[in-house]
Amino acid sequence: MKKNTKKIIDIGGLKFYKFNDILKKSLKTKISQDAFEEELTRLRLSRQIREMRTNNGMTQKVLAKKAHMPQSVIARMESGTHSFSLGTISKIAKVFNKEVQLV
Repeated sequence: MKKNTKKIIDIGGLKFYKFNDILKKSLKTKISQDAFEEELTRLRLSRQIREMRTNNGMTQKVLAKKAHMPQSVIARMESGTHSFSLGTISKIAKVFNKEVQLV
């Protein structure tokens, strides 16, 4: 099967661009590369928190209570749509006997 290597796909007068082509064009500047990496890091951390919570059989409410914060904070973090402070991350890390550090 042949791969479609066209950059623009025209279907019924609508033009579609491949995601990787748009991404490559968007990440040409250092500022956009840094912003993209920062966002990926935040999303990875959100996923890790959700995975640790579910792997330990905890609900968001239980984790929030153990971390001394409202359940809504956990929900916002796990959704990946909000940023969070180092203090909040540290409280959650303590619940799982982890520590926050730069690698």
